[in-house]
Amino acid sequence: MYHTNKTIQKLPVGESDFKILRENNYYYIDKTMLIEEIINNSAKVILLPRPRRFGKTLNLSMLRYFFEKRKKNLKELFNGTMIQSDEVFAEHQGQYPVIYLSFKDCKENSWDLMTKKLNNLLSDEFERHSFLLDSDRLSEKNKHYIETIINRKANIVDCADSLRYLSSFLNRSYQKQVVILIDEYDTPLHSGYQNGYYNDMVSFMRNFLSGGLKDNVHLHKGVMTGILRVAKESIFSGLNNLGVFTLLNMEFNTGFGFSEDEVRNLLRDYDLIHRYDEVSYWYNGYLFGGETIYNPWSVLNFINSKDQLMRPYWVNTASNEIIEQLATREGREIREELGTLLEGGSILKPVYDSIIMSDITTKSNLLWSFMLFSGYLKYTGPPVRQKNYPLTIPNHEVRIIYEDLVINWFDEKTDAVRLEEMLTALENGRVKLFERILKKIVLHIMSYHDFGDEPERVYHALVLGMLVWLGDQYEIRSNRESGLGRYDLMLKPNNRNKIGIIIEFKLVDEGETYQETLDNAMQQIKDKRYIAELEAAGIQTILKIAVAFKGKELWMLHE
Repeated sequence: MYHTNKTIQKLPVGESDFKILRENNYYYIDKTMLIEEIINNSAKVILLPRPRRFGKTLNLSMLRYFFEKRKKNLKELFNGTMIQSDEVFAEHQGQYPVIYLSFKDCKENSWDLMTKKLNNLLSDEFERHSFLLDSDRLSEKNKHYIETIINRKANIVDCADSLRYLSSFLNRSYQKQVVILIDEYDTPLHSGYQNGYYNDMVSFMRNFLSGGLKDNVHLHKGVMTGILRVAKESIFSGLNNLGVFTLLNMEFNTGFGFSEDEVRNLLRDYDLIHRYDEVSYWYNGYLFGGETIYNPWSVLNFINSKDQLMRPYWVNTASNEIIEQLATREGREIREELGTLLEGGSILKPVYDSIIMSDITTKSNLLWSFMLFSGYLKYTGPPVRQKNYPLTIPNHEVRIIYEDLVINWFDEKTDAVRLEEMLTALENGRVKLFERILKKIVLHIMSYHDFGDEPERVYHALVLGMLVWLGDQYEIRSNRESGLGRYDLMLKPNNRNKIGIIIEFKLVDEGETYQETLDNAMQQIKDKRYIAELEAAGIQTILKIAVAFKGKELWMLHE
């Protein structure tokens, strides 16, 4: 490790330049063995998709300063790191010309502005290698091309060819193959998708990447990062030397984010080890190749904050607009699955590591893959039946997003004041008022086709979604064992002096009256001893509610 004094070193919050971080004695969690793993991997081009704010840019910066051949060798940046004592250090450190491009700020709202942004980005990198203009190994035509790029006068076709040409120029000048590092390659694709120039963006990236990475004799190694592997648009068409290692793979699984041991050491160094359980509850929960991983952005921001309060640091760093559009679009199945996730359950879904952006809004199964690789879900175990993975919410920080999604959905469908009035009535044991308002909400927002073959699940999901509003005062539990069976819904108050609530749903069968159904549901609550969990928690007052329903009609009985 490169740190020496407890609580004195600055934390690298928002600092993604490895050289600045090391020269200014920032606290550094050693990720340098990622270098050795990349060197020894058989793939010539490596794509490492990870969620945002998990250290992709810092790691690519580290690779740049490790590989790049400069007048002044930068090996001192790696003093005290694990890679320094590895055999690859002497052989590869400071030995290659490097092309380093980051697309993380390419978020323009039109294709015209994006072409200008790309021109600027490429100009800066060519300017960094402007010594090529003095090389006697390049022709005047080559030098004219370089000047065109530097002066930002290149057309989009010349820009698309630039990666191939620059690698060729550097190879000839250094007489050494080139390392190409591309950070957040998919950011402009996301921007194109959201702003209506997706096809233009795909066409450019296909030509740009294939020119530099496909069958390029000047290439030694290529490393790319992003959030997703964007597929089938032929961006990587014919790139047979590409190795894709997502968070499902064991390869590179500790290179991004913080492991449990790293978090413990970090908290210990800042005299916060006593907060470990809180940090774990809020920011733990990811699984990368079977390794438990913490969200590094949130952990660092928590430690760095003056009041050191737990907050949703990661979820506040970017717009969740796409997630909101996808997860709240109409569809009974998606609403039920969100309910399952909110109650702490898992859903079994196929996971595709190659995603077509234009299909996300039309093919619901792709939603879950997008959310997994973006950091909004985690897988909890190996696949079941080929590609089907059990998926859950990673931690409390991300759970807040889902709660907001459900609340926003109900805001659009109902009068928020009326919903708040209904939940207040439930908290206070005013079941008749709760029943009246719930009946109006069901009539207003539910369609008969919503009920399908499992109407109990629909009512269950509907009420569970509304109960999210009470999540700061109650532990909302669903389909859990208590006593001699499994209850439908339980509100377990954080304050023992408040009312505990059990709710059981039953469909009115043919030939049965709603009163008979209510009586049976209430008797089931009693016979199965569903209140046992609340009693064990010391809850003194317990409200039992039976709900009978048939289509849009519902009735309640309470004790």
